[in-house]
Amino acid sequence: MNSSRNTALITGASSGIGLELANLFARDGNDLVLVARNEGRLRQLASQLEGEFGIATRVLAADLAKPHAAQELVMTLNVHEVTIDALVNNAGFGLSGPFVATDLDKELEMIQVNIVALTELTKLLLPGMVARRSGRILNLASTAAFQPGPLMAVYYATKAYVLSFSEAIADELRDSGVTVTALCPGPTDTGFAVAARLESSRLFNMAKPMSSAAVARVGYEAMKRGKRVVIPGMRNKLLAQSIRVTPRRMVTTFVRKLQE
Repeated sequence: MNSSRNTALITGASSGIGLELANLFARDGNDLVLVARNEGRLRQLASQLEGEFGIATRVLAADLAKPHAAQELVMTLNVHEVTIDALVNNAGFGLSGPFVATDLDKELEMIQVNIVALTELTKLLLPGMVARRSGRILNLASTAAFQPGPLMAVYYATKAYVLSFSEAIADELRDSGVTVTALCPGPTDTGFAVAARLESSRLFNMAKPMSSAAVARVGYEAMKRGKRVVIPGMRNKLLAQSIRVTPRRMVTTFVRKLQE
């Protein structure tokens, strides 16, 4: 890592929004710590970004579904004296189906990745940012954060946590030099829908999903401005706003129909 450049840590960097964010950070001259399970993809990405933008990268293959994986990542960074100036908690996944029938182990892993690892990384890297009075945190929430999600109950709940947590600590950190941004995309063209078994749902077929590149750009620019919450796409913004004035029972029924 080059001490004259800022360094960003990005989880889930091997594909989708995380990969696009890595490109944006690199284009602006940031060194990168790239985190994901697939070491081969990470090394390909690292080589590409180093060659194209002349930055330094560090690849850390890790499964954030494993307890203490986030703590071990930070320990490795400390050993190598790597300072993190921007943290992007992008890693996450979903699972669809009625809660009574879904796999408990998968849902506990989802909570570990979407909530626990995100919280641990933020907790461990934030004090250094505050001490330096400089830092950026970008947390991947979702439009799912704004309402309950029948047939994806645990996933929607994890994203509600991410949004609430991000807004709360953003307020705590005002005037600290550190900002926190929650990025809340709607349906996006990544591998998420296939992994969550949602590719045939109304949610992903009513309208064309946004591209990962477009979502990443909106989130990246909002993070640089220190905006607390950003929702890419006018349709997604309108949906999130309309939920505030719609009876909760009606919202829940509508979301269920989207998931089916």
